[in-house]
Parts: sequence; C-alpha cells; structure tokens
Amino acid sequence: MKAQQGDMFAKLEDSLVDLPRHLGGGVKAVLVVSAHWEESQFTVSSSAKPPMLYDYHGFAPHTYTVQYPAPGSPDLAEKVRALIAQGGQAVGLDDQRGFDHGTFCMLAPMYPKADVPVVQLSLRADFAPQAHIDVGRLLAPLRDEGVLILGSGSSYHNLRQFNASAAVPSGQFDEWLNESLTLMTPDQRAQRLALWQNAPAARLAHPREEHLLPLMVALGAAYGETATRTYHQTDLLGGIHMSSFRFGDNPIAS
Repeated sequence: MKAQQGDMFAKLEDSLVDLPRHLGGGVKAVLVVSAHWEESQFTVSSSAKPPMLYDYHGFAPHTYTVQYPAPGSPDLAEKVRALIAQGGQAVGLDDQRGFDHGTFCMLAPMYPKADVPVVQLSLRADFAPQAHIDVGRLLAPLRDEGVLILGSGSSYHNLRQFNASAAVPSGQFDEWLNESLTLMTPDQRAQRLALWQNAPAARLAHPREEHLLPLMVALGAAYGETATRTYHQTDLLGGIHMSSFRFGDNPIAS
C-alpha cells in the first residue's frame, strides 16, 4: 500500500500516516463514512470479519489482492444504528458489507497493523446535505468513547475533468471550502456546507456530490469545534487542488 517515490498521492499518504499522532492515541475504533457506499437509508456495516470489496475496475492486478484484515465490531454497529434511530432517521444494518477502497486505502497508512476495529456507515442515496450533517450530530457521543469518525471522500471529484484544466475550478472550490471550515462560526459553516451548490465552481468540482457528503457527517459530529487543514496540495495532475481537514478540540473526528 505504500506509495512509490514520486507518487502524486505521497503527500496525502504522509498526512494519513501522521494523523494518529494528532489523535493522541485514544482511538479505540473507527467509523468510516465512505463516498463509495450509498443506500436508500443510512446503513451500518455489522460484520465481525468484514471481507474486502474491490469496487473499482481497470487497475493493476496487485490492487485486487490487497488485504486489510481489521476486525469489524457488531457492538459498535448497533450503537451507531441506535443513535441514528433514536434521532428519528431510518437506518439499517448490513452484515455482508466489506471494506471498500474508501475505507482500506485511508486506514492502511493510518493503522498498518489493522488492529483497530472498523465499522462503515453508508451515505443516504438522496444526498441531502442537511440529513448528513444531522446524522453526524447524532453520532457525536461516540467520540467521547474513543471512536474516530472518518469522512472518506475527496474535496474535488470530477473524473471527466481530472487534469490540468481543473486547476481553476478546483482552486476556487478549495479556497471556498477552507474558508468555510476554518474561518466561519459553527452555524455559518454548517449553513454554507448545506448550501454547497452556491459555492464557486461547485458543480465543476462535484458533478455528483457523493465525495463531499462524508465531510458533512464529520462536521456534524464535531459541530462546535475548530477545523484545521491537515493536507493541501495544488499540483495534482498539473494543478488540481485538494485538501483534507481535521476537527478538533476533541480531535476524534476527521
């Protein structure tokens, strides 16, 4: 899983390797909100031994043999389900769901020993921003129990324009996102994210918003806390801008 020297994502990988140091060693489990899982209602993976899910096509053969044997946690899955249900949201369990690449690609650099239990939460397929912020707020108590809530997506995700021509729109959206998360009050940033389509170059950066929604769950879980940009790059594929953020007075959300 280690990036090769000169790999365009080496800087991102380095930021993930460094992230556990900032979390203070208190992470007992990880709840991953993956851009690569959509269901009609919020759904929680509940397998004790999640399989691998190679949800991509046309990559090198070795990418289909990657293993990330972290345990699941049926107990945590039930806690997640219960918190969402108690908040009035429809939610289900899935005991067959495996680790998709939005999960194992992020966690392998962070926890290479695969010794931290991992549960996944789907997006809701209607992509309603406020619903994802709200479900994050429902999950906030998990952070006090040492559960890291990890939103796995991308600040720019337009595969039809994933080249140097994206430099301007990705930069515009990235600047807006950083300003919204790091300079606004909690209520202001939640309002801006809920109305993200009004941002500069919004639909050029995210023709389909599934890669932005995991951030909204993390934002909701750490609603009143400060945000820090932990990764920023402006030269991907000739000029694409991308960023990652960590929330935290209590940093167990990212």
